[in-house]
Amino acid sequence: MVELDFGGIKENVLTRKEFTVEKAKEILKNETIAVLGYGIQGRAQSLNMRDNGLCVIIGQEERFKANWDQALADGWVPGKTLFSIKEAAEKGTIKMYLLTDAAQKAVWPSLKPTFKKGDALYFSHGFSIVYREQTGVVPPEDIDVILVAPKGSGTSVRRNFVAGSGINSSYAVHQDFTGKAQDRVKAIGILIGSGYLFPTTFEKEVYSDLTGERGVLMGAIAGIMEAQYNCLRENGHSPSEAFNETVEEFTQSLIRLVDQNGMDWMYNNCSETARIGALRWRERFRDCTKPLFDSLYELVASGEEVKIVLEKSKEPDFKQKLDKQLEEMGDSELWKAGKTVRSLRPDSA
Repeated sequence: MVELDFGGIKENVLTRKEFTVEKAKEILKNETIAVLGYGIQGRAQSLNMRDNGLCVIIGQEERFKANWDQALADGWVPGKTLFSIKEAAEKGTIKMYLLTDAAQKAVWPSLKPTFKKGDALYFSHGFSIVYREQTGVVPPEDIDVILVAPKGSGTSVRRNFVAGSGINSSYAVHQDFTGKAQDRVKAIGILIGSGYLFPTTFEKEVYSDLTGERGVLMGAIAGIMEAQYNCLRENGHSPSEAFNETVEEFTQSLIRLVDQNGMDWMYNNCSETARIGALRWRERFRDCTKPLFDSLYELVASGEEVKIVLEKSKEPDFKQKLDKQLEEMGDSELWKAGKTVRSLRPDSA
């Protein structure tokens, strides 16, 4: 483990230098890893592990044609490395449960009987375990229950792996029956392509993840962008000006400076006028939104947000409603302006 110092707060993380790919492969050499669900994370993690030489099989229902066809295109062979979810689970010693949260609840009754003593159940999200009273996902006592949660989409997990880098991931052990759960989870974390691994718990992972998705990562940033764009348009600014000042400069310039060396470094690479104003308004936005984040976290921890997710996902027209909401977002003037602006970038031709 490597000790990091966050201004006096110590944290131990794991990297590929001290827990090598070779060590990870040795730990998992006798395992059959069944990846259940060939969605965004399932595809990325399975391809990375296959490229690292592990014995990987896929569990995917053929009726979900897009995912099935993608698996075929990626070289998984029906009857050899590509099976139904139940068939793959029966063959696997480590079952990577990478279906959607709602699907995990639905499939669990048929999956639970496939476990053998000493198997491992793997998640990339703590949802089903932490909210087990609502999902019904209660694992047998004679298996390991582990988690590796990449801090990015499956697309990034795969892209970074192919590029030779990695995406940071958290890891946790919920149940260690075999005494090998720590080795198993660390080995998988390394072989799915993590840049470094930091320890967490199932509870902390799901609370931070749900808060982040609804907050800065998706909900908050989308809402703030819409608010600023609409404010500028209502005050007579053109779509090009409003979009560039709201989204384009942020995504194409400023956030890249933050990525390089942090927020303070980005501020130091902007004008004095920008720095003075941003520092003053930063406090206003922070103080205004902190109560909202407190409320969000409370709803996540209490299970209220999960209740909403499970109820909505059960509705017969859920997919149509979701598609309509996303279509409305894409059809808004803000994101239509974005499509036009992106087409004018020098590298878009």
